[in-house]
Amino acid sequence: MATVSSFEGLPYPSKSELRQFAELFMPLFSASTAEAKREAIAALSQNPHVPSAVAFFIASQPISLSAPFLVSSKALDDETLIAIARTQGAAHARTIVRREDLSPTVVDALVGLRHSRHVTGSTHDNLQTSTSPAALSESEARAEREEKLRRQLRTMARQMHRPAGDTLGVRRLTEVQEALLVRFARERDASRFAATLSDSLSASHWLSERILLDISGRQLATTLVGIGMDTDDAIFILECFYPHMRQLVGDISRAESMLESLETAECEERIESWRRADRYTTSSGSAADERREEPTPAHKLVVRR
Repeated sequence: MATVSSFEGLPYPSKSELRQFAELFMPLFSASTAEAKREAIAALSQNPHVPSAVAFFIASQPISLSAPFLVSSKALDDETLIAIARTQGAAHARTIVRREDLSPTVVDALVGLRHSRHVTGSTHDNLQTSTSPAALSESEARAEREEKLRRQLRTMARQMHRPAGDTLGVRRLTEVQEALLVRFARERDASRFAATLSDSLSASHWLSERILLDISGRQLATTLVGIGMDTDDAIFILECFYPHMRQLVGDISRAESMLESLETAECEERIESWRRADRYTTSSGSAADERREEPTPAHKLVVRR
């Protein structure tokens, strides 16, 4: 678009020029073809002076259009990135993870996204179940109870012969957490990797650090299998933190060989046992700290002669 070309030609746009561009850009963008939109976004993603309103507008577009801007634009501050990740969905959040200059504030917000989504899901479930059978006719209420009983019986039957692919109730990574773990492994950032892993496990930072300190890599491999990490990503992570895992055993690397030797169900059970021990250790330590911090009663401070 000519408007974008003119804006690119301004090395240091004034406030009035920024305001004028923001007023012109949005209606012109909406009226443009898909190809023109992509070209405009690609050009603006390299411009650090894009007005904040325009930056938010572009970042809120469908991910097929906004991805280059989310990855590269210097016009997106932390608050805008966090707002986009929270309001536009997992695809936008995964794309934001690919930025090279993520601040700790944005990383913390991305890690915490799964909690807010869980709350949103619970609210939605509550709204769905808010319809009381009393509000229905007697026949409809009876039919609803019968159908509920049939569903329960079918669920019980399935649980007796649980399919291998059934992951209901099993701890699994969110897409954002998986992307963050891969990113921090690529950067060899063990501290942030451990923080994200502990959040994924809902465990203490001490547990994730202990897993990483196993130089054989087996504990981390067990963890990655147990939480459902993609196999290629798991191999990449293991080889980043444990270089000896890159050595070939036949036609495959040690990392791939180790992952193939692990059973998913056994890994899930091992993770739960680690988490139980972690909760016990953490709660015991907290109780001991509280006892140490209790003030000494005044009568015990009296020196008797």
